Amino acid sequence: MDNLKITTAQFEHKSGDKAYNLSVIGKMAKQAAEQGSKVIAFHECSISGYTFARRLSKQQMLQLAEHIPAGPSVEALKAIATEFDIAILAGLFEKDEQGNLFKAYVCVNSTGLVAKFRKLHPFINPHLTPGNEYCIFDLHGWKCGILICYDNNIIENVRATTLLGAEIIFMPHVTMCTPSTRPGAGFVDPKLWINRHADPTSLRLEFDGLKGRQWLMKWLPARAYDNAVYVVFSNAIGMDDDQLKNGCSMILDPFGDILAECRLLDDDIATATFTRDKLTNAGGYRYLQARRPGLYSDILGQPHIPQQKVVWLK
Repeated sequence: MDNLKITTAQFEHKSGDKAYNLSVIGKMAKQAAEQGSKVIAFHECSISGYTFARRLSKQQMLQLAEHIPAGPSVEALKAIATEFDIAILAGLFEKDEQGNLFKAYVCVNSTGLVAKFRKLHPFINPHLTPGNEYCIFDLHGWKCGILICYDNNIIENVRATTLLGAEIIFMPHVTMCTPSTRPGAGFVDPKLWINRHADPTSLRLEFDGLKGRQWLMKWLPARAYDNAVYVVFSNAIGMDDDQLKNGCSMILDPFGDILAECRLLDDDIATATFTRDKLTNAGGYRYLQARRPGLYSDILGQPHIPQQKVVWLK
């Protein structure tokens, strides 16, 4: 398929309420399919909920997590995908037969599980195990990859996924509007969300400022531009446990330009058409051809001790 319509979504999930979250996924999949989209992507942990997991014990996490593909959520996604003839990408916590826990993101269509990716750099709960491999799969003749949230901030992951053949990278997040060492970061007052219909301006100033979208625009377009890939960014909106998220799910082309973006202060979808000409016309395509890995393969591959200290937000 030369041209492909893909939809990104944002919605306010309910913590631990898989039935509700899957019902929203079904409603939005129907809406996207009616617009001619063949693929719809949701945020990380869109099935299970996210930030509430920071307080869960390992036993509670094991009760929340599912086996993939044998679990009920993948079966539910398959039923939705079959009904509306659309591929669905969504996130949940996974457990394996040995009791290991992962942050997983799946692609499901009418045939079942198409792809599964485990987050390479998980946090939110200390019992999560990092994934250890990249993921490349085919959707309607396009090569796709997945990187979850913080995985995309380590730029080597995006380049590696591109070098493995990805033309589209799905980047599900639950991000922004949290404290950080960067200037302007911080929480957004939940009262602004409650009052959003009467006073959308005050909330929009917070969502679009350095706590939210302005920060995203510092780096997300560069990931698309430098690698000449389409980027499908999906993010939660509204209350995620006790934290407010700003959505702004969007699709960027290989030039780093925004093709479509969710701008409602509510559940929303945005759809764009992907064309192959941009993959080779964009500057990043030339940059990839100009690489000289002999100069830096040893440098990039050298072992190091990670310095990041994870702070659990209680």
